[in-house]
Amino acid sequence: MTDYALAVDLGGTKVEAALVDAQGAVLAASRHRRPTGASSTSQQLATAVTEAVQDALAALPASATLLGAGIGSAGPIAGTTGNVSPLNLAAWRDYPLGDLVAQQVPGLPVTLRMDGICIALAEVWLGAAQGESNVMGMIVSTGVGGGLILGDRVIAGPTGNAGHIGHVAVTGHDELCACGARGCLEAVASGPRTVAWAREHGFAGETGEQLAEAARAGDATARAAIERSATAVGRAIASAGALVDLDIVAIGGGFSHVSDDYIELVQRAVREHSDFGFVTKTRVVASGLSGEGPLIGAAALVHRADLLG
Repeated sequence: MTDYALAVDLGGTKVEAALVDAQGAVLAASRHRRPTGASSTSQQLATAVTEAVQDALAALPASATLLGAGIGSAGPIAGTTGNVSPLNLAAWRDYPLGDLVAQQVPGLPVTLRMDGICIALAEVWLGAAQGESNVMGMIVSTGVGGGLILGDRVIAGPTGNAGHIGHVAVTGHDELCACGARGCLEAVASGPRTVAWAREHGFAGETGEQLAEAARAGDATARAAIERSATAVGRAIASAGALVDLDIVAIGGGFSHVSDDYIELVQRAVREHSDFGFVTKTRVVASGLSGEGPLIGAAALVHRADLLG
């Protein structure tokens, strides 16, 4: 008999759900996604989540046991209440996402954490940070998120938003962020903001994929935009390392694949940041889990609850 967790990953462009076993394997037939997006209404978002969850649950084998549900959500979130206010999904402010999913798995525990924490859990459990104790997991995509594991324990903070590196200010930048602050890493280095900067400097494309293609073809503006993003990410990581003494940062998310050397560019920015060895020692690696990382991390909220403290 196999034990499964229902894993749900909510982001700025999609919600995805799947069943994940205790070894971290995603049941392929259970993996389903629906679009989200900044223009979605609250009801459209709720419908997207419900449909993805129901489709995932329909694939549960008759002989299997469902242990509970884990949800990774774009931040901010509201502690451990299950309520969310994702910055890039304006229709949901203090929305009870945990309760919405709980309606689909009555009687079973539902745990929600910020998506960056889920990425960190996934990398420590099965990914590029196995065996490490002081880890940051990062997502560079529509937004920029992060989560911390220090001394082998998840650090979530009283509101659940500790480690949200996307809203750390990066020196030398003054862009207005959707959160209301200026110079946030997300406002500088996210996929959409990087494309926007490139367009302001003459790039004619509109997507991250087009930016990547142009950079490969030798477009100097596209390449400069990618380097600008990676450098900002590296500087933010170095600042985080100065604060909490990180050993390793594992980066996933679609925009982290915008160039073959994106991770190397981030590492270079960390290495060149200061003369402090405890800052520059931080290793930057690509996620070891490909596109399954967010789902595996959400499932870890169930299967690896021992790390939650």
